[in-house]
This record gives sequence, C-alpha cells and structure tokens, in this order.
Amino acid sequence: MSEAGRTAVAAAVPAPAPAPGPGVLSWSRAREAARRAGLRPLPVVGLPLAETLGHVLAEPLGALTDLPAFDTSAMDGWAVAGPGPWRVTGRVLAGRTEVAPLADGNAVEIATGAQLPPGATAVLRREHGRAEGTLLRDRGPQQLTTGQDVRPRGQECRRGEELLPAGTVVGPAVLGLAAACGHDRLAVRRRPVVQLLVLGDELLDTGIPGPGLVRDALGPLLPPWLRAAGAEVTEVRCVRDDFGLLRDALRHSTADIVVTTGGTAAGPVDFLHRALAEAGARLLVDGVAVRPGHPMLLAELPGGRHLVGLPGNPLAAVAGMVTLALPLLHARGGRAATAPALAVAAVPLPGHPLDTRLQPVRRTAAGVAPLAFDGPAMLRGLARAEALAVVPPGGAGAGEAVELVGAP
Repeated sequence: MSEAGRTAVAAAVPAPAPAPGPGVLSWSRAREAARRAGLRPLPVVGLPLAETLGHVLAEPLGALTDLPAFDTSAMDGWAVAGPGPWRVTGRVLAGRTEVAPLADGNAVEIATGAQLPPGATAVLRREHGRAEGTLLRDRGPQQLTTGQDVRPRGQECRRGEELLPAGTVVGPAVLGLAAACGHDRLAVRRRPVVQLLVLGDELLDTGIPGPGLVRDALGPLLPPWLRAAGAEVTEVRCVRDDFGLLRDALRHSTADIVVTTGGTAAGPVDFLHRALAEAGARLLVDGVAVRPGHPMLLAELPGGRHLVGLPGNPLAAVAGMVTLALPLLHARGGRAATAPALAVAAVPLPGHPLDTRLQPVRRTAAGVAPLAFDGPAMLRGLARAEALAVVPPGGAGAGEAVELVGAP
C-alpha cells in the first residue's frame, strides 16, 4: 500500500485518546511545571577547557592556586625597599621564576605582572619616579605608602576557595578564571540534545512567499536561540502535514528534547496530540493561559525524554519557548535558577482580561515601552525588542513593576 493509502487508513481508524491533560495552566504554573520536568540533570562529562564553552559547571569551580600566586607589581616602574631615595640595582621582568631579595634603600626596575622581590615594600610608578644615574627619587603627588601598587599573593582568592557554584554557565569570563587558577579540564553537564521538527505543508525554506505559501521563519529563528540556551541542536527537519510521518518522527527520535512548531491546536491537520498518544506520551502541560501562544504543550515521552509543542505562529512560538522550552532546557542542562528580572512600565501596558500577555518591549529612560506589530504571526516588533514584558491579566499601569524575560 502506498504511503498516501496508509495515511488515509490511519485517518479513518480512531486513534487512542491522549491521557487526560492537566488542563489549561496559568503562565507561572506552566513555567514551573516545565522546570520541574527537567529536574533530572544530564550526565557529567570531563572536557578540556577549550571545549566547555556554553556548558554548565557540574561542580563548584575551586581555585587550584592562590591568585595571584605571588606578590606582583601592578604597574611599570620600580620595586623599592624602605623610604627613598633609592639606589637602582637592576631590573625584574615578567616571567622570571627566581628573584633576588631587595635590601633596604635599594630599588629595581620592574614590569607590570613581574614577581616582586622579597623585601620590597612598594612599587613606584614610572611616571612618579626620576632616575639620576643610579639614584631614584619619588616625584609623585603624594608620599609613597607601603604596599602601594602591589598585588599581594592571594588578593583575589586562596587555593581551595570556591569561586563559582555548580550550575554556572561557562562563558568566556569563566574560561579565563578557570585557566588563571590552574584548570586544564572542567566537569560539566552534557548538553541536552534537541531535535526541531517544523510542521506544515505551507512552508517554504527559500524564495518569496506566494498564494497559499509562507516562508518558514521558525527554522532560522529557533536553532541559534536553542544553542545559546545550552542545547546541542542535532537536526532541523520539515515534516509535512501527515499523521504517519509525524508519528514515525516521534517514535524514532532519540533526542533528549523534541521541539515541534505547529499542530498543537485542533485543526483538521493538527496531528500532534494523536501522535503523542500513539507514542505513549504523558501530557504535562496542555494549553497555557497566555497570549500569544495559548495552544502550547509539554509532554513526557517514553524513556524520560520530553517534547515541547510550540504554536505555528512565530510570536506565539516565541511565547512557547520562554514559557516551556527554555525552563525545561535549562533544568535538564543543570543551569542554576535565576531571580526574575523586573522593570518599571514607562506607559500603561494593556493586558488580556484573563490571561497573561507577553509583550515585546524596549527600555527607555522612564522604563520599558511596548512595541507595535505584536500580533501572534508578527516578528517585526520582536526584531526590535530588548525583552518580553510579562503583563498580568488586566494589564499593568505606568510606573508598575513587571517581570522581563529574554527575547531571542
């Protein structure tokens, strides 16, 4: 039998009903449900330092040495011992591993970062000193004090000190700190593997949209956002409006998290609920009281994997990302929870009478202000947005604090 014939037969045979869902959840409860669903962090892996960018620390980052590991000069100039004037007896450059002690009344020329000689009491900046042959005098605006322009050993941290907690995302600054305190490898969480399935017969991946056809905006938008959130996106696949194709895609996926776009409502070709039922999935979230993005869902697949179903409209899909996908992804990746970001509304932010609204906004001197072109199918406002404001049911007045979530 042809694929078309098999699809027709499948459509005629009643599918198993999905397990009863939890009902429509509030926006905050849906986010918390997604976070709780991910509280089974992925395995720990040890990686060379250069390969850990974007991963999450699986254990606290500890200092393997004092920082700095020795007393160092904070300036180019002279290391001096005792009060001046001083007799210049030599030079110390960075990279020297052995430095002779400095007797009282003597000085050595020194470079920034070089090890301070034992016995040195301060560093005289080059612009504050004047050498007359071997005699050095202090010409600075203030009297030189003990310890001036010296970075003492252990000023930043001591060996064994905890520098960063587990759950910290490894960014460039974390890489630099880890290297500075002696690490060659880090214990991090494996990245969650994500597969993106873009559903719909009407989608084009190239060219200008025409009658009945639209460009796929989510295929380009979502993968870089997912990667920035810590995911390893292994596949982006377009799936036609065909129940059998979608069912098989879910059955054969090995990703930790499957993200789909479209098919979450109850239209004639919205097959996602049926496909989840046949895959033995359990619905954790089936609809959220949020605008845009109401018909989003979260399901647990066999084997402890998850599926996030995003609506097909672009801004609605973005709402689904910040509501369900990102909290789940962050929890699975082991990221530490962060406190909500708050901002004042510069002008009244209209809301839905009953549901939370996610409004693209920009920051101004008076607070955050809404952007136009904020319909569920629009991206023009989002492209200018610095964040999404979480507007409670009924709206927020000027001067009221609202929560902000990150825009892609």
